[in-house]
Amino acid sequence: MNAIIAINEPDRYARCVSASKKVRWDIDEDVIRGRSFGRHEKYLPDGLSLIDVFTTLSDDEKRFVSQIQGRTYANIFGLVERYINAKVLELSRDYWLGDQVALEALVRFSDEELKHQALFRRIDGMIGEVLPAGYRFDVDPDAVAGVVLGMSTWAVLMLTLDIELFTQAHYRQSIHPDEQLSPLFKDVFLYHWKEESQHAILDELELRRHDARITAEERDRSVDDFIALVAAVDGIVRAQATADASYFTRACGRTVDAAEVTAIDAAFLKAYRWQYIHSGASHPHFGKVLSGMVTSEQMDRIGLALTGLG
Repeated sequence: MNAIIAINEPDRYARCVSASKKVRWDIDEDVIRGRSFGRHEKYLPDGLSLIDVFTTLSDDEKRFVSQIQGRTYANIFGLVERYINAKVLELSRDYWLGDQVALEALVRFSDEELKHQALFRRIDGMIGEVLPAGYRFDVDPDAVAGVVLGMSTWAVLMLTLDIELFTQAHYRQSIHPDEQLSPLFKDVFLYHWKEESQHAILDELELRRHDARITAEERDRSVDDFIALVAAVDGIVRAQATADASYFTRACGRTVDAAEVTAIDAAFLKAYRWQYIHSGASHPHFGKVLSGMVTSEQMDRIGLALTGLG
C-alpha cells in the first residue's frame, strides 16, 4: 500500500508540469537559430560512436562515421518517439475525468514528443544537405509503433523508461562534455535532454502505477514481451548498421576490400548495440527499477537475452 501511495503523489506530476513550463523551447528560435551542419564537424561523440573499434580508418573517415551515426541517432529517436507518444496519449485516458494535474503532465509530454519528432525530421534533412547522397533510413515509424503497441503495457513502459534514461545518460556523460562536437548537434540534444528529464519521471510513475495493478502471471508474460521488444530493437539496429556501413564504403572516397567491409559493418553494429541496448540495460536506475519488479528467474531470462546480443 505504501508503494501505491508514493507513486500517486500529486506533487510528482505537478513538479513535472512546472519544469515543463520552465524549459519550454522552440525549434527555430532556441535550437537551430539559423545555423547549419558542416562536413568538418564531428556529430556523435567517441563514447557513443565507439570510434576506437573502427581501427582501419583515418581521422577524416572517423569523423565521417560520427556524422553518419549522428544522423542515424536523430532518426532512431524520431522513430521511437512515434510509439512513445501514442502510448502516452493512451495512458492519459485514465485521467480524463480524474486527476487533471496528471492529465496536464501527460498532455505536455505528448506535445513535447510531437515537437521532438519534428525536430529530428529537420535534423535529418539538414544533415542530408551536407553529407554525400545515398544514406538510407528505411524503417517505417508507424509500422514499428504498431508492433510495439501490440505488446503489454508493462513491457512498453519498461522499454520506454530504458530509452528515456539512456537518453539522459548519453547527453550528460558523452555529448555535453565533448568540446569537439558540432555546436548545433550539441544544442539539439541539450534541448531534447531538458524535456526528456521530465519524461523519465513520468515514465516511471506510470510504470509503477501499472505494475501495482497486474498479476504475477501478467507480469511474467510481460517479461517475455519486454525481451521480444529488445530483440526487435536489435533487429532494427542490425539492419541500420549494415545500411550505414554500406553507405560509408560507397561514399568514403576510396576502395574498401571485403575484409574491411566486414570489419566496418561489425563496428557499426557494436556501436549501435551499445547506444540503443546495452547503455540502457546497464543504467543503474533502470536496473534498480527492473530488479525491484521482477523475480530473480525473470531477471536471469532478461540477462540471458541481453548476453545473446553480444
